[in-house]
Amino acid sequence: MAFQKAKFITSAPSLRDCPEPDLPEICFAGRSNVGKSSLINRITNKKRLARTSNTPGKTQQMNFYQIDDAFFIVDLPGFGFAKVPKKERDRWGRDIHEYLSKRSTLKLIMHLVDSRHNPTALDEEFFYWMASNEKPFAVLLTKADKLSNNKIASAKKQTKDILADMNIEVPIIPCSANSGAGEEDIRSLISDFLET
Repeated sequence: MAFQKAKFITSAPSLRDCPEPDLPEICFAGRSNVGKSSLINRITNKKRLARTSNTPGKTQQMNFYQIDDAFFIVDLPGFGFAKVPKKERDRWGRDIHEYLSKRSTLKLIMHLVDSRHNPTALDEEFFYWMASNEKPFAVLLTKADKLSNNKIASAKKQTKDILADMNIEVPIIPCSANSGAGEEDIRSLISDFLET
């Protein structure tokens, strides 16, 4: 996969508003402010493709980006803390759950976790839900440029151990939107899933 062309297609508040399911999709999910939009910009080589912000909860709908006319990357609203009303957060949760459960063209879920912190209870619940529902996923440990190599290795082992306790084995990729660490591994993983 070349990752040469990338364009914004639409923002979908719910499953019924998503584009026609005629291309495979890779979605990016995780807690608010974990760096989903920045990482999407990095792997697509488009600095302003996905809107980034220091304010958690800025992504409020499912944003679809078409890559090389071949597939979509979908940036999901962050779960967990966000400065929006609880009613709105609950709606996001329902809409995201419906998308993850029912979208026939979803090939892979990229679950982002801030490498500087252990996976939260929400992260662990999501690991378990994805595995229980047989959803293919990978864990991306973001902001790895802010840690030493030893601390990155420790974060990866911690995540691997949590997953192993649930009898889950999936790819775990430390990465950084700033330095580009892990971006080729992420692109390769996406390409592998698009070919299956």
